[in-house]
Amino acid sequence: MGQKINPLGFRLGTTQSHHSFWFAEPKQFSAGLQEDEKIRDCIKNYVQKNMRISSDSEGIVRIEIKKRIDLIQVLIYIAFPNLLIESGTRGIEELGRNVEKKINSVNQKLNIAITRIEKPYGQPKILAQYIASQVKNRVPFRKAMKKAIELTEQTDIKGIQIQMAGRLDGKEMARVEWIREGRVPLQTIRAKIDYCSYTVPTIYGSLGIKIWIFIDEE
Repeated sequence: MGQKINPLGFRLGTTQSHHSFWFAEPKQFSAGLQEDEKIRDCIKNYVQKNMRISSDSEGIVRIEIKKRIDLIQVLIYIAFPNLLIESGTRGIEELGRNVEKKINSVNQKLNIAITRIEKPYGQPKILAQYIASQVKNRVPFRKAMKKAIELTEQTDIKGIQIQMAGRLDGKEMARVEWIREGRVPLQTIRAKIDYCSYTVPTIYGSLGIKIWIFIDEE
């Protein structure tokens, strides 16, 4: 079972929690869900466009949204916050105005906060973005995966598994390759597993990157 479903959804309520915290009546649930997607897309597009970085190095780990009757609180977990706050509060205020225009919120106040990730290379999404940038620069995929594992040596993780699929290194036949270091107990619900699925567009077609990180066991 642990090999066949999303490891984050598999552990909701035990070691994982939701990224959106709000309640809505059944008729308003769809509108609230679409509003969350607009907020996340607006933040990612702003970071990519205004910070002059590629989509493979945005550094955003996750975006948590908490909604109340009169307040929408957005918490951005980012690995490299200097990209967003190097111009002081002006960048955050401009981002807030863009989000308010996107969602057309009248009765709710928007509050955006930024939290810095202390060890970015312990996050699967950051490692996936690193591998994607290396693959796009024609670095062999095995070398990119091994380098990503080396970057995790300074973190406190207990195991990591990286899987890549597609026309690796431009070969005619698509295949799946993976590498693992340490323990990654996917069937253990009490094991705190972080996971990321990432797609890399290349001239040979799209490559898929999946990363599992075993953080600790409760």
